[in-house]
Amino acid sequence: MDLQHWLGRANDAIQQWADTFGPYEQHPSLFVDDDRFAVAFEELTGRLKENYPFFHPRYAGQMLKPPHPAAVVGHLATMLINPNNHALDGGPATARMEREAVAQLAAMFGYDTHLGHLTTSGTIANLEALFVARELHPGRGIAYSADAHYTHGRMCHVLGMKGYPVPTDDRGRISIDALEGILRTGEVGTVVLTAGTTGLGAVDPVHSALALRDRYGVRLHVDAAYGGFFTLLAGADGPEGLPAEPWRAIARCDSIVVDPHKHGLQPYGCGAVLFRDPEVGRFYLHDSPYTYFTSSELHLGEISLECSRAGASAAALWLTFQVLPPTPDGLGRVLGAGRRAALHWADLITASDALELYQRPELDIVGYFPSVEPATLSGVDAASARVLADGMAGGDPVFLSTLKAGRDAFTARHPEVIADAEGARILRSVLMKPESEDHVQRLHDRVARLARP
Repeated sequence: MDLQHWLGRANDAIQQWADTFGPYEQHPSLFVDDDRFAVAFEELTGRLKENYPFFHPRYAGQMLKPPHPAAVVGHLATMLINPNNHALDGGPATARMEREAVAQLAAMFGYDTHLGHLTTSGTIANLEALFVARELHPGRGIAYSADAHYTHGRMCHVLGMKGYPVPTDDRGRISIDALEGILRTGEVGTVVLTAGTTGLGAVDPVHSALALRDRYGVRLHVDAAYGGFFTLLAGADGPEGLPAEPWRAIARCDSIVVDPHKHGLQPYGCGAVLFRDPEVGRFYLHDSPYTYFTSSELHLGEISLECSRAGASAAALWLTFQVLPPTPDGLGRVLGAGRRAALHWADLITASDALELYQRPELDIVGYFPSVEPATLSGVDAASARVLADGMAGGDPVFLSTLKAGRDAFTARHPEVIADAEGARILRSVLMKPESEDHVQRLHDRVARLARP
């Protein structure tokens, strides 16, 4: 795609539509001359250079990458109109686009029926799912993996619910036995299962939890904010293929959260929440004396805790799905490249004398640490911090991130390491850009050189 060409076409198309309503003069209070704007623009572009190069494969740190050009064009074109998808009269066209895009997300997970909408983030999407859980099971708490995103503990506090962190196994997945022990108390009404933890990309055994839902009458909510789109690789051929069981089981769970602004190639912020039972919409219903008057059809604001929401986000996702749909042959190819990159790097690390693999990647996140002598947690922590800092310096930078691994979690995976501290930072790389697949060897060589004292 020629982004400059299509951005111009977007501006022209919206202007031609606007011209059909007749001419008008811009109010003088809004006028800014080009010379004045040039000064501000120069400062803006200068300050933006203080960012890390999220677009480049040498950036292998956090969950950051640029949106697809289709999303940029869709977002900008719609932003020129600036619809609000809270009510149909605020965004009639983009509300329909949102429903269509959300229906594609629901189909991707195997939902036959659904109620859902976009949100500004996975945090808000999870808040909505837990809000519904509270309404359905008042007085009962929420169980979630100890390695789940911290948002669940925070949202339990916001909603006045008790949270129950559940221990994990030596792969960072929720322990089904420990979960059942908590469920026996009868104090938990909803279990959160994570399909792709943000630390290491671990996938909870959703299929194993289904029996507990039936046995104890709890709801199952899947936080797939990070890993949800990897369902497109479930059962796929080739090294990128994932075990199908946990992903297929998501279709039988009660609610799902996924973030298109991660693997859906969207700009921040674009999250989504889906409910299998449309009847949960009754917990949202409210009235407004000036908002819901253009249609008897359900407005998106009537099934959302948020009010104003950018129609541009819906248009960007809808346009992206027209050219890269959430199917194995569409977005699945993008995710497959990142998954293969992670597995390749894991193999290189395993064969290295400078680095050690923390655990085998399940998705596209690689955890690893420098080899140190003697092998102690304090030594690993110091070496990881040094590699992180040194990697960003000099003329051949590489951008990584770190993850704090507790003593028990670390020694469960590497019992040979002397536990002389409460834990250690390890290095962590998110290979969510498909271009990473062609850059892995260079990343590895650079990090390995940095890791050698």
